[in-house]
Amino acid sequence: MVVERARGESQSMSGSLQSLCWGSSAFGGIVSSYFSGSLVDSYGVRSVFGVTALLPLITSAVSVLVKEEPVHGPARGLSLGNGFFESSKSSIFQLWGAVKQPNVLFPTLFIFLFQATPQSGSAMFYFITNKLGFTPEFLGRVKLVTSVASLIGVALYNSFLKNVPLRKVFLVTAIIGSALGMTQVLLVTGLNQHFGISDEWFSIGDSLILSVLGQAFFMPVLVLAARICPLGMEATFFATLMSIANGGSTLGGLLGAGLTQIFGVTKDRFDNLALLIVVCNLSSLLPLQLLSLLPRDVPDSEENTDIEMISS
Repeated sequence: MVVERARGESQSMSGSLQSLCWGSSAFGGIVSSYFSGSLVDSYGVRSVFGVTALLPLITSAVSVLVKEEPVHGPARGLSLGNGFFESSKSSIFQLWGAVKQPNVLFPTLFIFLFQATPQSGSAMFYFITNKLGFTPEFLGRVKLVTSVASLIGVALYNSFLKNVPLRKVFLVTAIIGSALGMTQVLLVTGLNQHFGISDEWFSIGDSLILSVLGQAFFMPVLVLAARICPLGMEATFFATLMSIANGGSTLGGLLGAGLTQIFGVTKDRFDNLALLIVVCNLSSLLPLQLLSLLPRDVPDSEENTDIEMISS
């Protein structure tokens, strides 16, 4: 629904819509994170999963309030006489016809490659739980902080960055994010304690800063994906783009796992974890060479001419 509303709008309006959507998501994360750690300690993992499994039913109940006009076959260029497979085949060809256009294919490739850079998150999780001994309750508090930080990141983007060209936002946030990501080395090596900062407080502060920046960086990805969706297949196309982005994240996790094995980092051995963090953060700068693949931004005064396509 957000994609349909954002299509054909200016970058500023599209950014505001995405900010509203993801700001609401971050607020929900704050509420759930506040209770998650203590609930796991008190009732166990099975009970918490059971409760969270019921929550989507609330969304299903709210969906009946959404007003929409159904799109029938002829309106989409499909014959009522066609069977399911013919309709599906036509939709696939229509989707491919949109994806292969340069002003869609190149930004999609950029999003995939940016998400596919190696990640050290799994190794860091084992470090903070097995080495530092962080409890589920404390991890719940960290999750609460990151949810608050995500909300701050959304507000930051909506207030100051939604009118900034996407190329510049990607460039600046990637460089700053890579630099700040290096601060995890201080936690791994214990240097934070030399500055009088405990592991717990350093972890909370580090998560806060990186989550704010990470959310501010991810917002342009969502705005870009929403603005290049063709008319009549917004939901399918946006879901495809997000699947490609998630596929990039999965590949990044696999590459990170490969580097973790190469550096000899295990759940009990962290001698080369600092080096792994440095390599992963530096690799996040590699896709910046492909910024030219992104479409040039159109001023907000030309709202109806920015990246608008109709698939053939």
